[in-house]
Amino acid sequence: QVHLVESGGGLVQPGGSLRLSCQTSGGFFSTERNVMGWYRQAPGKERELVATITANSASTYADFAKERFIIFRDDVRLTVDLQMNNLRPEDTAIYYCAAGHAYPPSGAWGQGTQVTVSA
Repeated sequence: QVHLVESGGGLVQPGGSLRLSCQTSGGFFSTERNVMGWYRQAPGKERELVATITANSASTYADFAKERFIIFRDDVRLTVDLQMNNLRPEDTAIYYCAAGHAYPPSGAWGQGTQVTVSA
């Protein structure tokens, strides 16, 4: 069973940047066709997919994340990071890391990390 731990959230001003990191364990990265992803859930809204990345580093992005967010994985550190640039107040949400073997990944979840974008 993969264990996921997010870090890197916090308070940032509009236009700023944050980098979230998801530490995995349990040998998940060595499994075939593994997929990692980041989701977010804003207050009063449903959880939505932000970005995904496969074992061979093919990535997908939600429209709101394109050209602002970058997802990448490190198969040595066993992490998946989400670099978020030009943040907007509407990006405020709890961000969750997820892992699985299908798209979108949903087999395992982290506890979430709060991102707040405010002046």
